[in-house]
Amino acid sequence: MSAGIDFGRRVFAVRSRGGRVSTLVGLRPVLVCAVLIAAALAVAVLVLGSGDYPIPPLRVLRALSVGDIRFDRLVVWEWRAPRVLLALALGAALGVSGAILQTVTGNPLGSPDLIGFNTGAYTGALIVILLLGGGHYPTAAGALAGGLATAAVVQLLALRDGLSGLRLIIVGIGVSAMLAAVNTWLVLRADLAAAMSAAAWGAGTLDGLSWAHVTPALVVLAVAALGLIPAAPWLRALELGDDTARALGVRVDRARLLLVGLSVAFTALATAVAGPIAFVALAAPHIGRRLARAPATALGPAAVTGALLLATCDWLAQRVFAPTALPVGVVTVSVGGLYLAYLLILETRRTG
Repeated sequence: MSAGIDFGRRVFAVRSRGGRVSTLVGLRPVLVCAVLIAAALAVAVLVLGSGDYPIPPLRVLRALSVGDIRFDRLVVWEWRAPRVLLALALGAALGVSGAILQTVTGNPLGSPDLIGFNTGAYTGALIVILLLGGGHYPTAAGALAGGLATAAVVQLLALRDGLSGLRLIIVGIGVSAMLAAVNTWLVLRADLAAAMSAAAWGAGTLDGLSWAHVTPALVVLAVAALGLIPAAPWLRALELGDDTARALGVRVDRARLLLVGLSVAFTALATAVAGPIAFVALAAPHIGRRLARAPATALGPAAVTGALLLATCDWLAQRVFAPTALPVGVVTVSVGGLYLAYLLILETRRTG
């Protein structure tokens, strides 16, 4: 069985063969991804050359490939490259996470930021920082555990006669509000030094990341991406509606449960490494879909858009008020808020 829509030079199709679902995508999303990747790499070169010791782009490229100027290579490769690489990787993870959740919930506002996964991760990190003394890896483990536990609670509370997208969002918002109150209480009861450390982590920051943090993050991201490959066609089937998805051989409730788990894994990874970075998971799928002119959420454009957004916002966080650097989460909130206001104005004009 197959279902498909022809959009000129772009094709969106879902096919079922013996209970297996496959998808076809057209040329435009691929071209958009290529352009966005080029833009993200250009921003990465710009960021690698920016700072108290500025390096022109050509010298940045030479430092990455040849390394004939030792100090350039030290600055670019050892000091700046881990941060830039993690910005690209974590931005892609957040973009994919938001794309999955928006598809599963059937709601353009479906995002880990709003459903409470980020808030739960912050709760886990706060417990480690305030009660166990902190440390990067213990804090990351606490954030990961908090995000996964919150996701499990939200899904259990929303799991009634099947996992409904709208119910998942409503329950998630309620759980997020409760956890936000818990987080405030924890910070207010902490001593000043611990509270300041927790607040800095909670803003979302890429400061202090090194190659020691890159390898574990990329390994976990690769494992999550491998898990997404066989599950990605389920997204296409779910976008056609539950009845059509069942006709294509998809076990809808099971597929939703597994896809939400994957979304949480991508979000928890980013939060564990850099803290709760807001709005990238919400905005990246929207922007990627508009650029690709896709009829539904596209994972590739969402991932590349997320990487470009986070790398650009991190560069702005470092340079706008230089020499004072801002947490990248402050910039993503500002940019995301402006984009959300734009979406609301656009929707008001369309419906009005």
